[in-house]
Order: sequence, then C-alpha cells, then structure tokens
Amino acid sequence: MLPVALERMTRIIGTVMHSSKEYMCVMQLHRPVDEDRLREALEMFVGEIYQRPPLRSSVKRQLRTRKIYDIELIEYDGRYALLRVDCEAGTYMRKLCWDVGLVLGVGAHMRELRRIRTGPFHEDKVLTRMHDLAMALIRLREEGKDDLIRKHVLPGEFSICHIPKVVLRDTAVESVIHGAQLAAPGVAAVEEGFNRGDLVALLTLKGELVGLGKAEMSWNEVLEAERGIAVKPQRIVMEPGIYPKAWKTKTRKMEKGRA
Repeated sequence: MLPVALERMTRIIGTVMHSSKEYMCVMQLHRPVDEDRLREALEMFVGEIYQRPPLRSSVKRQLRTRKIYDIELIEYDGRYALLRVDCEAGTYMRKLCWDVGLVLGVGAHMRELRRIRTGPFHEDKVLTRMHDLAMALIRLREEGKDDLIRKHVLPGEFSICHIPKVVLRDTAVESVIHGAQLAAPGVAAVEEGFNRGDLVALLTLKGELVGLGKAEMSWNEVLEAERGIAVKPQRIVMEPGIYPKAWKTKTRKMEKGRA
C-alpha cells in the first residue's frame, strides 16, 4: 500500500507517509519454539520499544523509540510465524523479527513483508492497481466517462480522515489561503480531542480541504475564545480565488496632470 498524491495534494502527502502503518509479516525462526512461548515474546514488544535501524537502511543508525500498537499471531507452524503488526511510522519489521529471535534465544529473521495500511488507506478498501488506473484513463479518453477515474482517484479530503478537523467560516477561508493565521472568530466548528501543538486539518463549511495547520489552542479553548490565534497554517492546498475576500484593499489613483 503506497499512497500517491496528485497536483496540489502533494503538499500534504508527507502527513500520510509519516502516519501509522500496518504490516503482514512472515518471520522465520531458526529453531522451533512452543507457540505459548512465542506469544509471550511478542507481547513484550507491544508498546514503546527501543530500536536501532538495521545496517541497510536509509536513516542514521542511532537508538530511538518507536511504538507498536498491536501484534497479532495469525499462523504458526513451528518455524514460520505470520504476524499482523500495527505500529508507528519508522518501525523496521526486519529489526523487530531479529529482536524477537534474540529474546527467544533461537534467532529469527524476516522472510516476507507486505504493508497493508498507511494512515487511512487500507488495501482492502482503496487498493488500486496500475492496470485498473490505465483502464479508467482509457475509458475517460475514448468514451468520455469518468466513473472509473472517480473510483480509483480519491478526493484529497480522504487523506486527512485520521487528523482532527477545524471548520472555517466562509469569510476566513481566503485570508488563510493568502497566509493569514486563523483567529478564533473565524472558526465555525471543531472536532473534539486535539491539544495545543497538534496537527489539524482546515476545512470549509462544505467539507473542502483548505490545508493543514498547527493548533495554537486546544479544541475546548477554541470554542470558548472570542479572540486570539487558534491555528497557524502550515500547508495550504486550496487555490486562491474560490472564496470571496473578506478584507478591503485601498488603491491610490493618480490624477492626470498632477506633478
């Protein structure tokens, strides 16, 4: 599962790529162990763990912490274990398998790996193959029908389903697009649960994605505030000119013949 963004949505694809991941992993044990013993070892790795990236990796090999939200042992035959792992972005499955083998004292390595979820995108719901996309494009060009394109190319709003939402008033949209910070009076509604410093998605009253920003107030503070900055925009994806300007500009007219 590899999300691909198009046009202006490439500005926020990093948010999706750095969100939580889910994998199907085949771990091969170098010597067989009891299933109960394997399950006990796997439970030790649920939660916050220390992990050093493997030798062949694209990041600096320094000790760091990562969170594993869940490990499910789906199948086990004494040598091969099929695992479903829900974890934080940046967690190395091959290093996890090696560490599990180290705890068991028998050694282990990753045999196969498939990523089945990235953020809100899961292979059971939104997986699109290049062949499907090619056929959709042919149908659009030759028949003028966009039903398949709409099926396989999702709206950008889908990519922020997992992020808390802040809804803007129509009068604040264009100001935010032009670089202004979002003040509390410009907020129409908020989704509960976010705190100061959290990443939030900025939406219009129609549900259109304006961009992403950093919350300067918690969700309940935004509801109670009459003034002050609520959100500082960081990534804007909506094009300017869609919503009317809510501010006035002054123009100076030069009189003809005046020195």
